[in-house]
Amino acid sequence: MSYARRNDEVRGGAALFDVERQTVAGRPALTVRGELDLSTAARLDEAADKELSNPGSELVVDLTPTTFLDSSGARTLLTVSRKAAAAGVSLYVLCPRTNKPVRLTVDLLDLGAYVPLVNSVAEIPAGIVRGDSGT
Repeated sequence: MSYARRNDEVRGGAALFDVERQTVAGRPALTVRGELDLSTAARLDEAADKELSNPGSELVVDLTPTTFLDSSGARTLLTVSRKAAAAGVSLYVLCPRTNKPVRLTVDLLDLGAYVPLVNSVAEIPAGIVRGDSGT
């Protein structure tokens, strides 16, 4: 499922921003493509609210294809982290070190001290995922 794009977020047929519901390492995930900033952060927050309202124990926010992150996007990641904790959902924010434009903001703000940040899928602990009966 992809969350609707506004016309001003599409240029030349390519989306400048998109949040897509996918699966990462067998876990429900929101993949963020494009610029996560003041004009788009609310869309991630809305998508996360929808995911957190479903019963489940884990959620991944994948920033691998994200091209830019400002303080509004960082604040939204912090908000999503707090909402996930309140809902009893383990959150993993996937942001590889190779994504230098996004990691610059993450590291400058020391976001990893407040948001469960992982550098690769391999760093997400093994465990029971949504829909897994444990058998």
